[in-house]
Parts: sequence; C-alpha cells; structure tokens
Amino acid sequence: MKNKVILLTADTFGKGETELGEMVLETFVTLLKQRDEKPAAIFCMNRGVLTLTARSLVSVHMKELEAAGVRVLACKTCVDYYGVADELLAGEISGMPVFLELADEYEVITIS
Repeated sequence: MKNKVILLTADTFGKGETELGEMVLETFVTLLKQRDEKPAAIFCMNRGVLTLTARSLVSVHMKELEAAGVRVLACKTCVDYYGVADELLAGEISGMPVFLELADEYEVITIS
C-alpha cells in the first residue's frame, strides 16, 4: 500500500444495502490501519467526506490513520456541498489539484 493513494468516493463499500456497505468499509479501514505499510494518502470525495465526520463509524479509524502518517484529504467542493466543514474529525480540506498531483505520483485505488 505504500505507493498507493485511496480515492474514497462513498461512505459505504460496494453497492447494495447501506448498512452492509458501512460494515464492509469499516472492516476495510480497520484492516488498512493495522498493516505495516500504509497508503501515501486517502482522498475523500463525494459522500466519502462523510466518513470523516461523527456520522460514520469509520471516522475514528481515519483519525488513527492520519495519526500514523497517512495524509487524509477531503475534497473542498464536497465538504461545502454537504456542509460538513465544522464536523470533520479527521483530515484536511483539500482540492482536486492536490488529488491530481497524488495521482501523478502514486497508483490510485478507488473505493466506491
């Protein structure tokens, strides 16, 4: 995972039942934070920014990944759209130019 960037575009993992998707995403992020090699960054966009708020069980894990040195970024347009700037528990507000720079440098894995 060291040379990867995760693009998180949803607050669930996969399509189907929302509750199941939330549980699967929490499992994914929990296992990700337990790995020795962590991704270079996690860029959250669209509903993915909601994983950085108290609305999501994933937020505590995202905060721990950030503390472990993973850049956790939230799309400013998406944060503004959902009105969650004051609710972010992890991550920094960023923009598409930063994501494009990351995509030039690292392989991108999309979680939706």
